[in-house]
Amino acid sequence: MNKQRAQEIAASPVMANVTFNEVPIYIQHVEESNETARIYPLDEPQNEQNVPLAALREH
Repeated sequence: MNKQRAQEIAASPVMANVTFNEVPIYIQHVEESNETARIYPLDEPQNEQNVPLAALREH
């Protein structure tokens, strides 16, 4: 996923269908300097992690 689209999704009040390793996730924040995103699985909000933007897929 490109940085601009990830930032749009993170800022939007509308939930987008995004996955990481085929798991639906929520994007909390996009880190521009290293092109990563702070995410968590929708069913595990306590399981936050930083992942590369390239690993995210919008459906």
